Amino acid sequence: MKKKRNVFSCLIILLAGVIYFPVQAQQKHAENVVPFAGPNRITRNIIQDKKGNIWIAAFDGIFRYDGKSFTNITSKVTSARFFSVLEDKKGNLWFGSIGSGAYRYDGKSFRNFTIKDGLLNNDVVSIYEDKKGSIWFGVRGGTSRYDGTSFRNYIINGNGMNEDPTGKTFPDRAPYEVNSIIEDRTGKLWFATRGNTFVYDGKIFNVFSRNGKPFTNVRSVMEDKKGNIWLAGSDGLWRYDGSSFTNFTRKFAGYVYEDKKGNIWTSSENADNPNRVLSGFSANTAAWALSRYDEKSLSDKKPSVTEITNKPMVFGILEDDKGNIWFGAVGGVYRYDGNTITDFKGM
Repeated sequence: MKKKRNVFSCLIILLAGVIYFPVQAQQKHAENVVPFAGPNRITRNIIQDKKGNIWIAAFDGIFRYDGKSFTNITSKVTSARFFSVLEDKKGNLWFGSIGSGAYRYDGKSFRNFTIKDGLLNNDVVSIYEDKKGSIWFGVRGGTSRYDGTSFRNYIINGNGMNEDPTGKTFPDRAPYEVNSIIEDRTGKLWFATRGNTFVYDGKIFNVFSRNGKPFTNVRSVMEDKKGNIWLAGSDGLWRYDGSSFTNFTRKFAGYVYEDKKGNIWTSSENADNPNRVLSGFSANTAAWALSRYDEKSLSDKKPSVTEITNKPMVFGILEDDKGNIWFGAVGGVYRYDGNTITDFKGM
């Protein structure tokens, strides 16, 4: 009787194996999709593509959210930390990493660009596409422009910035990375760096200043619907209308974004206590405020500002096509629907 039981048990195990192994093989070739398992680490930048997908650049990979679930599309490609993400006019996705250069993803395959291909440095902090279709990479040491075939590099040298025709690259970390790049409606390009802020007219990089004092350590720059330029950095949040400046806060501002209604969203040191630390986080991740400046009051001496939440550092901000506000922080990505904040931290 005991012998029959052992034979029966063996048959059960064999049948289980026949059922299990084909399923395991299918899972191996499927995408790494885990419902509501977003990034767990620092989330730097967020965009929405033409199809409505949300793309997230985080220290644990590039995540795509299709409205139902998250997919870490770089988990099997690289373990690099990601800072930036861009969708170009052709529908390609570009990802900027720290230490591994830039990746271009056409929806099927990846191509990696590094200093071996002519990129100035492998720490890609920001990515931008200009009106002519060239891709600009903000890196440590300056910026690289890619025309689809080759790179032209522009190096920060002290207080200036110039094109380098020699093909020089920085294998190590050079000072003064380019944090943010935009092209304004006049065709000028703005480069926000840890050093000076530069405005490029296609020939010369001019230092942008206020009353003779350069704007330094600017973390993000933006042009609003009216053509005003906004700068967020160590000197606070500023607006430039082409002739005069308006200051909204002197506290360190990390990111600035305009929503569809013209409200200005920003991340900055906590208004009450910039040194306050939320429980569960290390001492160097002080709470920052995600705030909204009401569009109707932006011309007032004291504009109406609403503090939405506090998180340990707040990075990229995005309004999706449904009006939700997405933002990144030290512990992952969040979505604000106007009433509640959803934490998509992976389980």
